[in-house]
Amino acid sequence: MRIHRIQTGRVRVKTNQVSRAPGFAPALVKVLLGREWSQWLPIHAWVIEHPEGVIVVDTGETARVSEAGYFPAWQPYYKLAVELDVQPEVEIGVRLTDLGIRPETDVRTVVMTHLHTDHAGGLHWFPNSEILVHETEFAVAQGLAGKLAGYLPHRWPAWLSPTQVNPPGQRFGPFPRSMPLTKDGRIQLVPTPGHTEGHMSVIAELGELYYFLAGDTSYNQDNLLRGLPDGIGTADTLPTLRRIQDFARAHPTVYLPSHDPDGATRLEQRQIVPLYEGDLPEEATDLGRDPAGG
Repeated sequence: MRIHRIQTGRVRVKTNQVSRAPGFAPALVKVLLGREWSQWLPIHAWVIEHPEGVIVVDTGETARVSEAGYFPAWQPYYKLAVELDVQPEVEIGVRLTDLGIRPETDVRTVVMTHLHTDHAGGLHWFPNSEILVHETEFAVAQGLAGKLAGYLPHRWPAWLSPTQVNPPGQRFGPFPRSMPLTKDGRIQLVPTPGHTEGHMSVIAELGELYYFLAGDTSYNQDNLLRGLPDGIGTADTLPTLRRIQDFARAHPTVYLPSHDPDGATRLEQRQIVPLYEGDLPEEATDLGRDPAGG
């Protein structure tokens, strides 16, 4: 089994979105009116080559975001709080082809951590794959209500009819619900609500390490370690971060959220979350153990 990182462009958001700002103003208002911008952040998707088939986690963004009128003109978030830089040659379908993987025929399953545009923009590359979406996420993201919440359901492929899932009550470590994605049980789907109500993550066991493909559970590892929620998440954010921390204490875990600039280094160098309380496996004794991933 192998895990690949694919960067499908980059994004800038307000710092009030990366980490929740104090105060009593509504969260979205603080994000929209915030003056400070984050650095340019990667838009990552992940590819798991498994003997049972290729699994893609999130699809990144589309280069169409540069087209006039792509975003709803009335939606203030896209005017005030986000900037995107995506070129056609970095869309996920092109990058997969560079890896020798044909998106239309070789990808068995696409897991959507959630349906925000920077994760769902590349869905059009996968007409023949099974698309997994949490049933709550799919319900919230559709129609006018979805558009008001910042989703872009009118940009989804016309053929999209995802498999809606709600993992059963099968405990996986600190996660009360889970669903295996492979017969060997080495790839698990776990609900991680917070950034959105129907957010999910994928945990892949590879060798003696666990790779936590985290979507937007946090924007970076430091926020995970500090227990800092992002600026637009729900009340479930902190319980989810605590579960991830508990998992990383019990298992040597490489934490890979979608927008962490240090994610590439952690994947390549197998750097685990510096919370693990057990003995490191021999193959992991060279792993970095500081929050910055250095």
